[in-house]
Amino acid sequence: MVEIALKENKISSQGLFERAKKILPGGVNSPVRAFDPYPFFVERAEGSKLFDVDGRVYIDYCNAYGAMLFGHAYPEVIEPVKAQLERGTLYGTPTEQEVEFAELIQKVYPCMEMMRFVSTGTEATMHAIRVARGYTGRKKIVKFEGCFHGSHDNVLVKAGSGAATFGIPNSLGIPEDTTKNTIVLPYNDVVAVREVLEREGNDIAAVIVEPVLANVGLILPKPDYLVNLRKLTSQYGIVLIFDEIITGFRLALGGAQEYFNVKPDMATLGKVLGGGFPVAAFGGKAEIMQNISPVGKVYQAGTFSGNPVSAVAGYTVLNVLKQKKNEIYPQLEKVAQELSKALSDLSKDYKLPVQIYNIASLHQIFFTNQSVTDYACAKSSNIKMFNAYFQELLKQGVFIPPSQFETCFISTAHLPEDIKYTIEAFDKALAAASKEQQ
Repeated sequence: MVEIALKENKISSQGLFERAKKILPGGVNSPVRAFDPYPFFVERAEGSKLFDVDGRVYIDYCNAYGAMLFGHAYPEVIEPVKAQLERGTLYGTPTEQEVEFAELIQKVYPCMEMMRFVSTGTEATMHAIRVARGYTGRKKIVKFEGCFHGSHDNVLVKAGSGAATFGIPNSLGIPEDTTKNTIVLPYNDVVAVREVLEREGNDIAAVIVEPVLANVGLILPKPDYLVNLRKLTSQYGIVLIFDEIITGFRLALGGAQEYFNVKPDMATLGKVLGGGFPVAAFGGKAEIMQNISPVGKVYQAGTFSGNPVSAVAGYTVLNVLKQKKNEIYPQLEKVAQELSKALSDLSKDYKLPVQIYNIASLHQIFFTNQSVTDYACAKSSNIKMFNAYFQELLKQGVFIPPSQFETCFISTAHLPEDIKYTIEAFDKALAAASKEQQ
């Protein structure tokens, strides 16, 4: 599966990485892309596969960290985008495409009565918090350990994703005054939330949470956890923000809000939303969103926001999902369950200490004896075992996110033969992991 005919030219991942290190910090444009001895450099992608410059092919379960729900180069998205490219890529003016896109989002995400488009998930969460503060007139926010809400200053405190991977819960370059209004609590602990709100609820503008943690491995909410967050924030007039950059359109057409039947005041969307193109959104109740300039006093702007190419791509993605949701979501969940069961069965054969979680089209394995319900539990995992597991999968031509603290994603492009091959690769990878047991 891994090896195909080697390229005749002399471009290689190792060579490109050496060049990249001279001009890009760490040789990458995002820390989650780095792994030893060097990352492979992709030449092209199609369906469930990545093809690198070394002439190797990989079954892809990273899927651009969840963005590619339909796999790579999905024709139903690519064709309308090509047509839009011929009409122009960026106008700097309003377009019909962005209006139709927003209207479609509103139909499947009722909490988003009004919204703004941006280009990244980081922008979406940053502006959502700013609007919540402007609306409430309060300064403090609550976030949860292991939740990753982008790389802006207010939320890069005990965050997941790259910050968890590299053991940097707080980034240098962030003034202490910036984070003094950020309260960090353990996820899945309702008592901790209640105690803080009883003490400081009248000073808290927003509670922001990933409904399902997917940036510190995969951690599911306990029963009624999200319901209790909704009740408590409502009691104190606090804006509840669901960060659905990952869960949006992954768990269901209406994301975590539909899946768990909990309606927040605001939500942030990204990844799947753009079908591989840069677009994100934040939105919520009209009375909150009306505080944004030019009708309100909360400023937000962006040159590429709502650009027609991303709007066409996103509209197409959502339209396909809306038409085929009863087919797509059950099938994705079935595959995720099949892979999780295979991991569980094989782990028992090797007598490995593991916890395996899956929901909808997401799954992940933790190398630990204890149930993983929060950030502290996740950090107790055996990283050496995971690295051995990852490296062997890579050797076998199966690419998963290169960190224990990320999540694997299924796409509609994964074929039965991909799944069969992946399970065979799991066997070899778990055997490699078993050698790292201490």
